[in-house]
This record gives sequence, C-alpha cells and structure tokens, in this order.
Amino acid sequence: MQIVEKTRNTKETEISLKFNPKGSGKYNISTGFKFLNHMLEQFTYHGNFDLELTAKSLDGDPHHIVEDIAITLAKAFVESLGDKKGIKRYSNVILPMDEALILCAVDISGRPYSKTDVNLKDERTSDFETVLLPHFYNSFAQNALITLHIKQLDGIDTHHIIECSFKAFARALRSAIMLDPDKQNDIPSTKGIL
Repeated sequence: MQIVEKTRNTKETEISLKFNPKGSGKYNISTGFKFLNHMLEQFTYHGNFDLELTAKSLDGDPHHIVEDIAITLAKAFVESLGDKKGIKRYSNVILPMDEALILCAVDISGRPYSKTDVNLKDERTSDFETVLLPHFYNSFAQNALITLHIKQLDGIDTHHIIECSFKAFARALRSAIMLDPDKQNDIPSTKGIL
C-alpha cells in the first residue's frame, strides 16, 4: 500500500488530495461545504486514513463538488492498494450513532456496484443536500471498483443517519484492506485478479 496524490480539474471543480490508506486518522479538509468537511473528517478518522483535501467549486453546484470529490478520492483509494495482494477484501459493519443504525458491507471486487438504502426525511442538513448522499457513494464505488451496500436499519435524525453511514463506510473499508496473515501473498480471488 502506498500514499497517493491526485488532482481533478474540470470546468466545474478543482480537486487536489493526498491519501494514505495506512495512516493515523489525520486530516486537513476544505471543500467549501461545512457538512461535507465534517463527513469527510469522520471518514478519515474512523478509517484510520490520512487525507489532505482541497476542493473548489467553480460553478457553485454542490452536485458537482460532491461527485468530483468522490471520484478523486475513490481513484486515490484504489491506486493506494496496489496489486491488492493479501487484503481481506470483504468487510461488513453495523454501526450505531444514537438512534441511527447503519449496516455497511464492502467487497473490493473490481466490480463496481452501489446501493444506498436510507430514509432521509429532510431535503438538507446544514449546507448539504441529502439527495447527494447516494450519489457520493455511487460515484465512489464506480471509481474505486468496489461493491458497496449501505442500509439504514434504524434512525430518525437526518444528520445522525448520514454521519453514521460515513463512519460505517470508513470502518468497513478499513477492515477490508487489512492484511490477511494467512494469505499475505495471494490476491483474494480464485480468478487471480480483482
């Protein structure tokens, strides 16, 4: 595993990041959206990653900044894993946060798929449009080439549900990339490729 630096510059956004998959939870994040900053801080801390991220919206559209951050972060994540030899590959977490309860299951499979099953009653929390939550996860899964399932098991508070999902996602990824001591030199697939 390795530290990866990535940039993504479009007519809509400018993204620059440095990602360490085996960090200590340190972050320096600036997206222009305080709630998104908060969620990415949770992701970094609970994943035990290190993340430096600067994102600038050029068109003022939150949809584009959320999407481009997810794309860039996902590409850094998958590149940081190298050949994926020795990783556990699969992980699942059920994580509580007050009344919210989220299940997150991950397969670092090489096959992109994402399903986000949450019931968010508010159209926004703080400065975040809640419709963008599944879009973030889908953009990440498509670009990291992972299978991702996020399912709300309980919860009422929109902020808690979203934050709980980011924490569960981070912890599931963290567990999935841990090295399996019994298979340190193996790609975790009978196909020999992920």
